[in-house]
Formats: sequence, structure tokens, C-alpha cells
Amino acid sequence: MEKKVMSKQELLEKREDLLNIYHGVQRKSARKPLLTKKERKVLGIGKDEGRASVRNVRVAPRKVSIVSDLIRGKGLDEALAILTYTPKAASPIFLKLLKSAESNAVNNNDLTRDHLYVAEVQVGQGPTLKRFRARGKGSASRINKRTSNIAVVLKEKA
Repeated sequence: MEKKVMSKQELLEKREDLLNIYHGVQRKSARKPLLTKKERKVLGIGKDEGRASVRNVRVAPRKVSIVSDLIRGKGLDEALAILTYTPKAASPIFLKLLKSAESNAVNNNDLTRDHLYVAEVQVGQGPTLKRFRARGKGSASRINKRTSNIAVVLKEKA
């Protein structure tokens, strides 16, 4: 079952219907197929935000989520100030991510820096590194070194 590839003209004609389908709430069982990269570009989806993500960061997701809760929903300058003075291991990672998302929003999508705020912060668990430490009587215990996947989305205030 192949998906029909629509031309640019067809996409522009059906723009309203496609946007309603894309942004509408759908049940998981009746979910419509995702749009291709070309279709998203023609319809202008994702042009109102700046995204940045990092994978396999060697900080546990539990510790990263504490920092993510501090900046979620804040303005860009306020979030950068909070991260600068937060003594957590994830703070420098978030600083770098926010600066990257900011430059993506400003350079790629022509958004105004002063109106940006942290719309979404997603923290997920990455692969776990399993290590062993020697214990008494010739036994060993396992140590899980957890990693995180982090994504930040900046949007413009209306």
C-alpha cells in the first residue's frame, strides 16, 4: 500500500484540510499517516518554532527533569539566567541546547529573539551503561550509569 505523493499545487489546494487533519485530535487507532518532509515544508508546519535536541547525555533523566521543570514556560532570557546560576550537572547542557534552539529559530525561521519562550522540554531515558563493582567474598554488584535524551522547543509569543 503506497502513499500517493501529492504535487506542490495539490498540497496548496488542500492546505486547509491537511492542516486540520494534522493539528486535530485523533484516536490512536484511527491516526492519519504522518506528512512527509516535503509536505510539511510546503504547508509551513514547524516554521513557528526553533528546535534543538541532544541524545545520550551522561546525566540521569531524573536529575535532568529537575532542571527542565525550572525553565519550562519561561521566557528565553529568564531561562538563560536561571540556568546560569543553577548548580546542577544538567545546567550547562540546557544552556547549550537553548542557545542552539534560539539560533535555529532566529536564523532558519526568522523569529524575533525577544518574543521567544520555552514551549516544550522533553526528557527521556537513553541507553543505560551497565558496569560492575567488586564486592566482598568474590561477588559483584551491578551499577547502572543512566543516560538522557533531551529536546527543547522555543516558540514565539503571540
